[in-house]
Amino acid sequence: MDTVSKVKDPRVEAAISHWAPRFVINGVPLTDFQEVTASVDRWEDWCSAWSARAAMHEELGNKALADGFKLSAGEHFTCAAVCYHFGKFLFVNDMAQMRQAHNKTVECRNKALPLIDPPGERVAIPYEGKHLYGNLRKPNGVAKAPIAVMCMGLDSTKEEMDDYESRFLKRGVATLAFDGPGQGEAEYDFAICPEYEKPVKAVIDYLETRSDIDAGHVGIWGVSLGGYYAPRAACFEKRIKACVALSGAYERSSSFEGRPIINVEAFRVRSKSANLEEAGKVSVRMSLKGIAKNITCPIYIVAGTNDRLTPPTGAEKLAAEVSGPCVLSVIEGGNHVVNNYWYRYRDQTADWMATQLGVAKR
Repeated sequence: MDTVSKVKDPRVEAAISHWAPRFVINGVPLTDFQEVTASVDRWEDWCSAWSARAAMHEELGNKALADGFKLSAGEHFTCAAVCYHFGKFLFVNDMAQMRQAHNKTVECRNKALPLIDPPGERVAIPYEGKHLYGNLRKPNGVAKAPIAVMCMGLDSTKEEMDDYESRFLKRGVATLAFDGPGQGEAEYDFAICPEYEKPVKAVIDYLETRSDIDAGHVGIWGVSLGGYYAPRAACFEKRIKACVALSGAYERSSSFEGRPIINVEAFRVRSKSANLEEAGKVSVRMSLKGIAKNITCPIYIVAGTNDRLTPPTGAEKLAAEVSGPCVLSVIEGGNHVVNNYWYRYRDQTADWMATQLGVAKR
């Protein structure tokens, strides 16, 4: 008998083909990625499929915790959080379902924070009459560590950052991964903010209230859209001592032509725009042109030659215009954020940041 293979939704195909390396290096087990994506043909089923797999990891965490195995529980909860996150990360077509998965993302990572090594702390940062939320982690054996402030992208959240955090923490650098306007927990209260120096100022102001962090040695790190946000903040916030920018745009246009539809719709929703014309007005405000020269702190810029979202020409423009010391790493064959060749920059940027913040080599 002839069988007719199902045709997958182009949105599902796009997520599978472009994001596999990111999912796996950021904590989704390879088998989970293969099994869940193979089971989904319609984008409408994406979030529920990932949530079901996440619930399995969450239950493993609950069992480990009940049995007294705190470290194992923390690992399971972290994995559950990442699976829930990737269920909701671009699922703006069903806001109720997306928010339910997002709530589970935050819940599972919060359950993990006191159990992992080193542990983490959920913090609330005052901002425009409300709060931005972050996860603060401090390296073992360091009384008052320098800190890397971590800026998320369009669809990443603080709950996805465990792998990145661990690389800084092992080198003696504390981390504060936070959800800024239009991101993660803040996407419901605040629209995307192209002028990202505003939330970063609030974050550093908060860090200066803490006696357990060296707020005189603050670095900033950003991934994807955060790779624009971090240097944008460094243009204006002179308390920043070093900056890492991963696959960030130099400037964006008002047009979304040629960009994946699921990304475009996420930008429209998270910018709180009624249509693409309004979203384009937000997008065009994202520019480092004419202000990149104000970046005087050292900066490390990473780009991939095969990046379909932010081609390396933008990274090259940024590198040419900054006033401070600059490392530009354009990685041959690298996709967006170079997750397919993560070993070409993750440890290297962590080493570089630790050095810039005055930490002895390890």
